[in-house]
Amino acid sequence: MFKHSKTKLVLGSLLLAAILPSLVSAADSPDPYANETTAQRDARLEWFRAARFGMFIHWGVYSVPAGTYNGKQIPGIGEWIMCHGKIPMAEYQAYAKAYNPSKYNADEWVRLAKEAGMKYIVITTKHHDGFANFETKASPWNIVQATPYGKDVLKPLAAACRKYGVKLGFYYSQAQDWNNGGSECSGLWDPAQQHNMDDYIDKVAVPQMKELLSNYGEFPAVLWWDTSCDMNKERADKLIETLKLKPGIIHNNRLGGGYKGDTETPEQFIPATGYPGRDWETCMTMNDTWGFKSYDQNWKSTETILRNLVDIASKGGNYLLNVGPTQEGLIPGPSIERLKAVGAWMKINSEAIYGTTASPFKRLPWGRCTKKVSGDETTLYLHVFNWPADGKLVVPGLKNEVVKAWLLKSDWLGGHKKLDAVSDANGVTISVPEMAPDKISSTVVLKIKGAAEVAPTAIFQESDGSVKLMASEADLHGGLQYESGNGKDNVGFWTNPEDTASWTFKVDRPGKFKVTAEIAAQDSGKFEVILGEQKVAGTAPATKDYTKFKRTNLPGTIELPAGTTTLTVKPIADGWQPMNLRSLTLTPAK
Repeated sequence: MFKHSKTKLVLGSLLLAAILPSLVSAADSPDPYANETTAQRDARLEWFRAARFGMFIHWGVYSVPAGTYNGKQIPGIGEWIMCHGKIPMAEYQAYAKAYNPSKYNADEWVRLAKEAGMKYIVITTKHHDGFANFETKASPWNIVQATPYGKDVLKPLAAACRKYGVKLGFYYSQAQDWNNGGSECSGLWDPAQQHNMDDYIDKVAVPQMKELLSNYGEFPAVLWWDTSCDMNKERADKLIETLKLKPGIIHNNRLGGGYKGDTETPEQFIPATGYPGRDWETCMTMNDTWGFKSYDQNWKSTETILRNLVDIASKGGNYLLNVGPTQEGLIPGPSIERLKAVGAWMKINSEAIYGTTASPFKRLPWGRCTKKVSGDETTLYLHVFNWPADGKLVVPGLKNEVVKAWLLKSDWLGGHKKLDAVSDANGVTISVPEMAPDKISSTVVLKIKGAAEVAPTAIFQESDGSVKLMASEADLHGGLQYESGNGKDNVGFWTNPEDTASWTFKVDRPGKFKVTAEIAAQDSGKFEVILGEQKVAGTAPATKDYTKFKRTNLPGTIELPAGTTTLTVKPIADGWQPMNLRSLTLTPAK
């Protein structure tokens, strides 16, 4: 008995010794989620995953110059004008005297977001210029002390979000701060900017984070870091530890110091395959700037915005769509106009967005798909961009037994309560009305038995006759690799002119086609598109950045025969420069 007890004691001691270091390290970790279980994480991110749609707000002192300095329009995004215009600190800080958002109405902002179908808002509390849009004791460079407005704009916004049931998140530039000190990664242009970054972290960033996490009730629900310049682990540790003040808060992947955060944050693009296994959120402008620029009128259409939302949801992500208010506190009219149009669509179709998960289909010829699973049934929401002229909507490769099909807009053309759906070897064919319920995106609902089973299908022509060849679907030869994340989604590592990428696809509407390539390259180089004996040569644009892609039209056309065909992209050795290829698009030549 004694001997057996001693053995148990020894084994227990060994086990304790083995697990003690991990327990101690988890307890001592500055990261509040260092020891979080999968179930705990799922519960914490549940609302975010269901939301799918949010509003980004870039607003601050940069709305005063509104893109113009010394009578000149400064290139680049509006909130970077201090850096891009090399404006001295004293001169830039003087803009605060004109920052008086007397027309700011938080209630109207939140109502607009809610009516657009947005479930959360993320606002810039401090951007890289270091100006705080809130009351803070850490720096006098804030809206209460430095402006005639003299009030914290976050408190009424928090109250309005509470009133309308909208979540509120805070953007905070933790590393770059051109007025309070911070990283020098964007350069220095004024001797007054000389500083010690660690002093800035200790005396400005950490205290302000504590204020933001403590002074707004249940908010923020999200902390949106931005840029990880010079954020070593020691500096990042000090900031991430402040999140313990707000249990359950979600934060992104931009802190630095080795912290991955909860969400990936693709900016201004939609990743071709999403981020399997990771939560993600595409942030995007409505025009070409985040912060207000008076002369930027390059607005995205409502169609583009809506289809972006659908595309993102179909890949399991969220859409964080930006507005840039004026110095008076007004959201620009074109933004309001588009948000109201999106809201009208969401009133009918929101069921097909909220709480959905990624599509089981690799691609669809007419649009996108989102899904929901309940028990032993799956509901597929078929977002039809290109309505079938023949009244037959084909869902390729779907093998499941159909329970029911119907239009989400149930009163369309006399109330089609149920649509005929027939299964065959090619998938499911749904008989739909002659006219589309919506010109931008109509939703057909298809309920099936069990989890969706989709047979592999070939790449095929879109409903408009075009062929889209994505990097994620290419057959790669040689040392080529498919790269995803960090603004890429491309065929990369293309340094050897002998390496090729090819696609095999089906053509049922043959003819002559124009070729467009989407390329990023440091320097301009030559390549060719080959199909049988045909060759079309192209020149890659020098975008000076392997993550900045530009579309380039190749001269001439290529003839696509009916049936299965293979197209290859190959460098031209004489004049070749490395490039990243995101896609090829073949468009019928008129």
